[in-house]
Amino acid sequence: ISRPPPPSPVEPVLAQTAPGRLDYLPPASRQRDRSPSPMRGYLIPSPLPTRRNRTHSATAYASQGPVFTGVCKCFSRSKGHGFITPSDGGKDIFVHISDIEGEYVPIEGDEVSYKICSIPPKCQAVQAVEVTITHLKPGTKHETWSGHVISN
Repeated sequence: ISRPPPPSPVEPVLAQTAPGRLDYLPPASRQRDRSPSPMRGYLIPSPLPTRRNRTHSATAYASQGPVFTGVCKCFSRSKGHGFITPSDGGKDIFVHISDIEGEYVPIEGDEVSYKICSIPPKCQAVQAVEVTITHLKPGTKHETWSGHVISN
């Protein structure tokens, strides 16, 4: 049994433009039926605590902690986060853009100092806070937060 081929998306569509009158509409004038999304127009909140939504007690606890050193493994300004490889080894540590101090955007290879803060809800993972670039990677171009590029 052979079936007729489905209609091509470029073929005109028969539509009722007035009561009792049928006209062909070109593909550009078709309206696509779409149910409205309940989340349209809303941002989904991030579960990660940034400087702005971290509790006062968590900030105070982190600021009293020891200072660690490491190397920036990667950082994406457009995504707003990156990772630091600790000097003493171990797992990479997450860093949020709001926790970076100083005038330069970190790039791969920059030496940094930081403190750590636990990430809720289970507080098993940590993230870097009060991140400061201590040594810029030599021979690279660095960008300031205002967008100026500086050759090192």
